[in-house]
Amino acid sequence: MSLEPINIATLTSSTPKNVADFNQTLPLHIANLSCVRAGKSMPFTREQLSAIDKAPIKAPVAVNFMGLTTDEQADRKHHGGPLKAVHQLAPATYEKINAEFSLKVRVGTLGENLTTEAVNDLPEMTESTVCIGDVFEYGNTATSTNDVDNLQLRIVQPRRPCYKINDQIGQFTKVPNIAAWISKQGIAGWYFKVVRDGMISADLPVYLIERPYPFATLEKLWQLSNSKEKYDADVIEPWLAIECLEDSWKKVLAKKIRKN
Repeated sequence: MSLEPINIATLTSSTPKNVADFNQTLPLHIANLSCVRAGKSMPFTREQLSAIDKAPIKAPVAVNFMGLTTDEQADRKHHGGPLKAVHQLAPATYEKINAEFSLKVRVGTLGENLTTEAVNDLPEMTESTVCIGDVFEYGNTATSTNDVDNLQLRIVQPRRPCYKINDQIGQFTKVPNIAAWISKQGIAGWYFKVVRDGMISADLPVYLIERPYPFATLEKLWQLSNSKEKYDADVIEPWLAIECLEDSWKKVLAKKIRKN
């Protein structure tokens, strides 16, 4: 991805055309859940435990502020918790990894809970089409009713790939530092905070119901965070004003402000 200096006007005008497809009247049916996954902590590399390998769940599962009730995280310091309750990764990430490194890594290998498929001729949910602050509702109604309280999730931060991605893929073949490559590409997926508890299962429709920050795609966040450039305050400050953006990302962005 390009790391050239940019400003807010550029961020808006350079947005790929298909991103605007999500900037419509809400609620908007943008996808269906193709798979829901959870994992158990099991022996992993370096004499540690990990639940990075997630298996499909066939029955509906409850989701609360800590995530899927059947899902586990071995390292609770760096994984899980209210600001990393549910993880989604676009299947395109696997396609890019496999093409770049001549591998056959299967979907679900890298710890994601949710996989979706696009509908209604809309683009897939990827880092270029979803934004920090987006709220999604999962259920057979576009909005909840008095009789149905559908699960609602809000995107609050990208995922930071760690060494466990290298170890997970390295169990099958010797490869370079894939975690670093994923970070540079900005294709690590994203974490949700639970807005409202509920049930989730494969085949449920996914509705985008709130988009308070349409400029704040994850692609742009990675671009700014990875850049060695400094930016004018008016480029960075709109990001710092995003209340739901996890604080560690704000600290990274604040260091990108050019000092006069």
